[in-house]
Amino acid sequence: MTDKTYNVLFLCTGNSARSILAESILNKEGGGLFKAYSAGSQPKGEVNPYALKELETLGYQSTGFSSKSWDVFAASGAPEMDFIFTVCDSAAGEACPVWIGHPMTAHWGVEDPAAVVGTEVEIQRAFAQAARFLKNRISAFINLPIASIDRLALEQHVRQIGSLEGASVKSAKAE
Repeated sequence: MTDKTYNVLFLCTGNSARSILAESILNKEGGGLFKAYSAGSQPKGEVNPYALKELETLGYQSTGFSSKSWDVFAASGAPEMDFIFTVCDSAAGEACPVWIGHPMTAHWGVEDPAAVVGTEVEIQRAFAQAARFLKNRISAFINLPIASIDRLALEQHVRQIGSLEGASVKSAKAE
């Protein structure tokens, strides 16, 4: 085992739902081995209240989050990322900033629960499903032997995680 804490950045376009869910889930499930952050290419400026409600329901941190630009993490003095995961197809296709330290990247696309139009129950169900899919990916990720396998094998594993149940269209075609 290692004493290193791995920094992980979850990216989405709006940084209001999926990336926030992933940040909170990894910060708890990662048991101190990981420090998660989230950002967006075009942040909405506010966190979706359904995302916060779902986190609270599941027993994860649901306060202190903000919708922010990914430029915050590309700036001088920002934490150096070890891993960067895009969780929406549009962010995966955008030109990202140049990240300090050449972090490992993968696409873990999940359909956008904030795009669901319907009843309160249907919207809550979409957020619950997105959280479940993200938690499954995070569980697979934190159980990888990160400190003991070579970079190429690790990169293959983190990319394969993106094709787990609930993969969005782009993720399913990626591998």
